[in-house]
Amino acid sequence: MSTSETRPETSAPQQPDVSTSQSRLANRYGTPKRRLSRRARIIAVSTAVTAGVVAAAWMNIPSSTGTVTSKDVGFSLPEDGRVLVDFKVDKSAGSTAACAIQALNESYAVVGWKTVILGPDAPESSTRQVELRTDSPAVTGGVNSCWIVDGD
Repeated sequence: MSTSETRPETSAPQQPDVSTSQSRLANRYGTPKRRLSRRARIIAVSTAVTAGVVAAAWMNIPSSTGTVTSKDVGFSLPEDGRVLVDFKVDKSAGSTAACAIQALNESYAVVGWKTVILGPDAPESSTRQVELRTDSPAVTGGVNSCWIVDGD
């Protein structure tokens, strides 16, 4: 073959126009969402971590109103319709605490309930016995919860 001879041109398969196919996809499914820049992601993560640390610190600051803890000591069922509940309460000196005492039946339904108030003159640690009246036979009794009552 000489250099003057021309070769028949072979046509390459046509590539689809990328911009056209992207615009078709965008028309059909919507434009792709832009991602946050690296700087914006760092700021967002830093803000979330800082908020978490502040929230954890806030929850661990002791309350100025005092603290109260309770422990079930025991219970007895002297007769139908009555439950005697023994419990121990530890509270901050000078604070007023309230404890909800409950009696439960065999299905764990509450069948007796009483709220006991321990005033500011009550000892910091004391054991109490409370009698509850029940509306059906109970199988257990104990402290549901205790809390500090805000003094107004």
